[in-house]
Amino acid sequence: MGWYILTGVLCLAAGVALGFFIARKYMMDYLKKNPPINEQMLKMMMMQMGMKPSQKKINQMMSAMNKQMK
Repeated sequence: MGWYILTGVLCLAAGVALGFFIARKYMMDYLKKNPPINEQMLKMMMMQMGMKPSQKKINQMMSAMNKQMK
C-alpha cells in the first residue's frame, strides 16, 4: 500500500519538474522569436517622450536591450 503512495508522489514530482522545464524552454524560444519591443515600438516611445529618434540612437538602444536579454 505504501509503495503505491510513494510511486504516485514521485511521479507527480517528476511531472511538475518536467512541465516547468518544458514551459521555461518554450517561453525562452518564444521571446527570442518575438521580442517584446522592436525598433518601430522604440521609435514611437521616443517620439512620445519628445525625443527625435535617429536611426543610430535606435540601433544603440536595441543592441543594449538585446545584450540585457542574453
